[in-house]
Amino acid sequence: MFRPTGFKTPRPRRLRSLSFNRLIPNILTLLALCAGLTAIRYGLQGNWQRAVIAILFAGILDALDGRIARLLHGTSKFGAELDSLSDIVSFGVAPAVLIYFWSMQGAGAWGWAAVLLFPVCCALRLARFNTMLGEADAPPYAHNFFIGIPAPAAAGLALLPMVASFETADDRLLAFPEVNAAVLAAVSFLMVSRVPTWAGKRLRVPHDYVLPVLLLVGVLAAFLVTAPWTTIALLALVYLASFPFSIRAYRRLRREADQLRVLGAEPEQDEPADIPLDE
Repeated sequence: MFRPTGFKTPRPRRLRSLSFNRLIPNILTLLALCAGLTAIRYGLQGNWQRAVIAILFAGILDALDGRIARLLHGTSKFGAELDSLSDIVSFGVAPAVLIYFWSMQGAGAWGWAAVLLFPVCCALRLARFNTMLGEADAPPYAHNFFIGIPAPAAAGLALLPMVASFETADDRLLAFPEVNAAVLAAVSFLMVSRVPTWAGKRLRVPHDYVLPVLLLVGVLAAFLVTAPWTTIALLALVYLASFPFSIRAYRRLRREADQLRVLGAEPEQDEPADIPLDE
């Protein structure tokens, strides 16, 4: 075959080696996915407590992978897509499967429809998050808020009747299909809503409050060991009770920003701000 003089055949680029540290966030995401699938397995066996523990474990891993990725400068589009796929299984499909077999199995077609609503809204929320990744930064006042509730928190709230039943002598009321259908509908709406909720990703603890916060964490750990299900249920209720305060804080900050804009002085932004939609 004739080749012009000086023509060089392009060589395929070799893949550069990747530091193992940069793989840690993706490994945590895969472990969270495995935990969600394990929760489904326990649910099919009727082992509800282990199933809930598996989803809680997935939530802890999901909270860690993003933070570790930012610390190790290992964020990537691949990791973001993998995280969303893991979330839809661990916090969308798995809770819905557990609730169906625990409560809604005998409710017929309307019970199945109520169960389907939850993972569908979870998928819509994650799709909205992925499409907004490349958009311009949001106002600075929105940096510490989620828009709607994140998928891990939604999974915890959807499982609240089941968690509460672990500490009650008679769980028949909490297992009623009507109760769980109402909870699923409310949580599904909150996932896709525009309700601002606390994010806490950039929450700073004043120096004088460091010791009390550490003491509070120790007390919380003690209650989690002695009365885990009651503590988890109370934490979920406290999270729900925080919504009016987060809405009021968000509106106050937005009103102050609008007033500054009218006066011709934009609020200063020390660091890039965005509205986080998920963990």
